[in-house]
Amino acid sequence: MSNRPPYDLIVIGSGPAGQKAAIQGAKSGKRVALIEQNREVGGACVYQGTIPSKTLRESALQMVQFLQATDVFEFRMRDDVKIATLMTRLNKVIRAHGAFMSEQVARNGIERWHGRARFTADREIEVKGLGGTTTMITGHNIVIATGSRPRVPDNIPIDHEHILDSDSILSLVYLPKSLTVLGGGVIASEYASIFALLGVQVTMVDTADRPLKFLDPELTTQFCAAFEHTGGHYRGQHKIQSAQWDGFSKVITRLENGEILESEKMLVALGRVANLEHLNIQAAGLEPTPRGLIAVNEHCQTTVPHIYAIGDVIGPPSLASCSMEQGRRAACHALGVKLGDAPEHIPMGIYTIPEMSSVGLSEQEAIERCGGALVGRAHFHEIARGQISGMTNGLLKMVADAKGEKLLGVHIVGEGATELIHLGQMGLLHNINIDHFVENIFNFPTLAEAYRVAALDITKQRNT
Repeated sequence: MSNRPPYDLIVIGSGPAGQKAAIQGAKSGKRVALIEQNREVGGACVYQGTIPSKTLRESALQMVQFLQATDVFEFRMRDDVKIATLMTRLNKVIRAHGAFMSEQVARNGIERWHGRARFTADREIEVKGLGGTTTMITGHNIVIATGSRPRVPDNIPIDHEHILDSDSILSLVYLPKSLTVLGGGVIASEYASIFALLGVQVTMVDTADRPLKFLDPELTTQFCAAFEHTGGHYRGQHKIQSAQWDGFSKVITRLENGEILESEKMLVALGRVANLEHLNIQAAGLEPTPRGLIAVNEHCQTTVPHIYAIGDVIGPPSLASCSMEQGRRAACHALGVKLGDAPEHIPMGIYTIPEMSSVGLSEQEAIERCGGALVGRAHFHEIARGQISGMTNGLLKMVADAKGEKLLGVHIVGEGATELIHLGQMGLLHNINIDHFVENIFNFPTLAEAYRVAALDITKQRNT
């Protein structure tokens, strides 16, 4: 056992989930330790995932907006464009966000440990630092927030140069001319749409008949149309037999139906796996689930009551926003801090091009649970702001009960979707009637007017 006094709370991992858990513990007046194997606070979210990918997305959109002004400017992107030139702000954004998170940790008096954590008992952690030095620390409560990493299929040799995963894709030096994307989930769809917009010939391959199967079909239909419009192709209901670099100029992908695809690069985005292998959770009395996750209750509490798990290690929804709230609530529960009700109607934001976001019930879910549904639609090309801003490729879909009175869900595809969704979220949380969207005034011109247009569409059906 360690001779050091035990911490009130030990948090393993400093991504969005872990950092918020540690902050909450410190703000509750407790002694908190935060263990991170990387030098900086932030985890994969800041350095390999959310921040870099969204920075690239913004660069792509800005470039397209510039191209739309070709009547004024003569512009053509060079063939040898470096990825780095498309992400000129990336290092600045990463430094700023990482510094903000580090400052928060320091300002709240949280003790940081740089090293790899490993359980030796249910309240004891071994921290292995640089040079192999080890330190034992103990805690009354422990939060596991070690995140996840890209899943590596057995039949695909990822070399991070020609065949890349979602962590290494942004290490590309030059923008490739062609790219095969394996997968149809969030990460695959985001990167596929970004690279297609940048002029790369992108082919997505997945076993599902359409990407992002969990979303409302109308959203994915519009996404696929936009993806195809930029030159991308979705090859659904296909399985990969093998993929390999030919040693010279291209990646060869063989499908089980015998078809062969060739591309300059490949992105493998077939899900993620929880980072548990070095934690030795068995020493704490825990066992991973068959899917390699940690099972928790509604408080993010494991089967060992003083050990909590949050973020990607517990599985879906695997959203940074949800992980942050899981961290806060887990710390509060562990330390006996009073909590409000668990959040309802969590919005999902997907940063494809165009963006997609949803909250509440889908049309099909409403029919199954409520015996029917009325649906109102507002197309962005009908909205003045959509025309002004050139954002005509969008749709806001509002789902109400069979009488067309109660709001049940909102689903949006189009630029600004991840911002617009919060108005629908607040409507659901406060049980706002459909008529409220009709009777209130929205700024003109704004995309938010789409809520009123969709609500009017529902009332028109209700009164016929």
